[in-house]
Amino acid sequence: MAHGTETETETQAPTRFRGRRFTAKELALIREVVESCSGLSRAELAFTVCELLGWKRPSGRLKGLECVDLLEALESAGVLALPAKQTGRPVGSRTRVPVTVRGDCGRDLVGEVGDFSPIELEAVLTEEQRLLFRELVGRHHYLGHRVPFGAHLRYLVYASRPERAVVGCVQFSSPAWRMAARDAWIGWSDTSRRRNLQRVVNNSRFLILPWVRVQNLASRVLSLVLRRLATDWQERYGVEVLLAETLVDTSRYTGHCYRAANWIALGETTGRGRMDREHALHGARPKTVLVYPLAKDAQRRLRES
Repeated sequence: MAHGTETETETQAPTRFRGRRFTAKELALIREVVESCSGLSRAELAFTVCELLGWKRPSGRLKGLECVDLLEALESAGVLALPAKQTGRPVGSRTRVPVTVRGDCGRDLVGEVGDFSPIELEAVLTEEQRLLFRELVGRHHYLGHRVPFGAHLRYLVYASRPERAVVGCVQFSSPAWRMAARDAWIGWSDTSRRRNLQRVVNNSRFLILPWVRVQNLASRVLSLVLRRLATDWQERYGVEVLLAETLVDTSRYTGHCYRAANWIALGETTGRGRMDREHALHGARPKTVLVYPLAKDAQRRLRES
């Protein structure tokens, strides 16, 4: 096999690839991701796997190209079946944040949410919507814009009055691999976490535009998006999601809008970040962990293995 793969026999799955050894548990997780996220392209599957396993370059960028090769090696070994190859942008290509008048500060919107209702959500599907979302988040969210490799859903938020105008952005993407507070609340074993992790989604971006100061808007948006999230995710990816999670940097925000929308605060992270497996950043920037069950029996179903 011409990918630098080391195998004991031609029929065995590669356990060492491009200088990294993969455990049986990690290979099982890779197989679960491919099987449960059938709507993703090979590139999206690769970046999802990289995020979950923390497979990164010294610069911190994910090893997407190497992971595509790994997935194809596993397919050749009969371990899994990948979706057909798609044409499009090269794996790992970067996108620039556009700067146009659409992303410039608009006129101030101040008041009660009822003054601007109904509040509407638009799923980001078209190229025009993607560019607008990218610009607004890239220019006005403190974390900036980052391509959400893997399964994700993005929404533009609109106020209907006094004239229709975009007032915010929401993004859901792949969950954190481990979070002690969340995992304890669910009651996860390693086996049940591997099997059910893709039934959790992370609210990785939430932006109310800085010139929009509308009381109770943020909690209204969260309530609206949670009503449709499970259905939209099922339609897009064929996966039933059971839990939404998010991390709030309390040095910047109180997280009040999440609590007002009935999210459950579980505690704080260690501050290591999603992919800090070597504990190098322990305690650097703890965040509050909040979750929202999308089904009445979410905890029980997430424990099933």
